[in-house]
Amino acid sequence: MTSRIGLVWNPSKIDEGMLREQIDATFDESVDVLWWETTVDDPGAGMAAEAVEAGCETVVAVGGDGTVRAVAEVLAGTDAVLGIVPQGTGNLLARNLGVPLDDVRAALERVRDGEPRRIDVGWVETDGERRAFAVMVGFGIDAQMLVETDDDLKDRAGWLAYVEAMGRALAGTEMTDITLTLDDEESQHLRAHTMLVGNCGMLQGGIRLLPDAVIDDGRLDLLLVSADGALQWLDTVRSVVWDNGIRRLFGRDSEAVSTESTTHVSAERIRVELDAPQRFEIDGEEVGEVTAFTVEVQAGALTVR
Repeated sequence: MTSRIGLVWNPSKIDEGMLREQIDATFDESVDVLWWETTVDDPGAGMAAEAVEAGCETVVAVGGDGTVRAVAEVLAGTDAVLGIVPQGTGNLLARNLGVPLDDVRAALERVRDGEPRRIDVGWVETDGERRAFAVMVGFGIDAQMLVETDDDLKDRAGWLAYVEAMGRALAGTEMTDITLTLDDEESQHLRAHTMLVGNCGMLQGGIRLLPDAVIDDGRLDLLLVSADGALQWLDTVRSVVWDNGIRRLFGRDSEAVSTESTTHVSAERIRVELDAPQRFEIDGEEVGEVTAFTVEVQAGALTVR
């Protein structure tokens, strides 16, 4: 068991007194726990860097996906281990790792007792800025839903707030021309309205948008959606729910199935150029509009419990 833990916690997500109580109940006096509080200007990167500098062998991100992503970005490529106490709406990396979602004590016990595991980290470069992601990036309905989701409703209703935003997101997405380059292959010219590139593929409710995505296989998986009109949207829903959902549960298909309106591919490096600016998201956080981006995987870069 590690002797020094850095705790990077978001005060807007959890009560400090309750968190300290759970920390004291989980770790004995042989463990030195150092605390860092995130701020509006810094969701956790600066604090994680200080924790590594202070000799923390494990750094625990206590907060939502933004806090987890910021801490993971700093820890990638180091010997420090990431622990997660999920306190957000999506908690996407925690879901994909099987970390307890609604039990702070259970999540802390996973940090204490869990076996270390190396996973991949994705990196995305937009407009000269390079950022890490643990789950997925993309544009289209996924990013548009983040823009349309009412923050007050999200606080009250959790992930159901995203469902409420779905209708407005569908109305707000438009087809665009895309130039797509996978690894060293020739570029492809496509037309679609939604693209997701992921390190792992499970969302809220057990939905797997990227059914072939494996968090430690050294590859990134891509989903392109080009549905235009009611019939093609039905085809998309069938692809997600049936072809790449229920059928796979019964072992009828070993790989993701592409359809008329959905395309599944994987690569180590992906370059995308867009004909029109699109709103972009990184691990559930909307980061503005982009016209081009490059995504690549750093295999086995991060150790998690």
